[in-house]
Amino acid sequence: MKLRKSNKEKYRINNVLNLVKFVSYDGAWPNLCSGTLVISIDDVQFKFEQDNLCSGGNSGPWTISNWPKGIPNNKKLREAIIKLVNNNIQWGCCGGCI
Repeated sequence: MKLRKSNKEKYRINNVLNLVKFVSYDGAWPNLCSGTLVISIDDVQFKFEQDNLCSGGNSGPWTISNWPKGIPNNKKLREAIIKLVNNNIQWGCCGGCI
């Protein structure tokens, strides 16, 4: 059975979501949000340079302000990356505004 193009694309994106992995983050107080984040998607590493994360404070999630080139502009994929970030980097005030 041949899949329609839209089904192939959905399958590919769902597969990619399972392949998103946290590699490292080197930010620390007093500049918690100024670290470099590295993730991998299907064993290809992507580096988020400094100042790409925005702190939600002690009670809020991280958001990403700038996406590196090469990461598709796909809502599900980007949501998975943000979830990965929030599961691996402790929430907190970055300290830069203190």
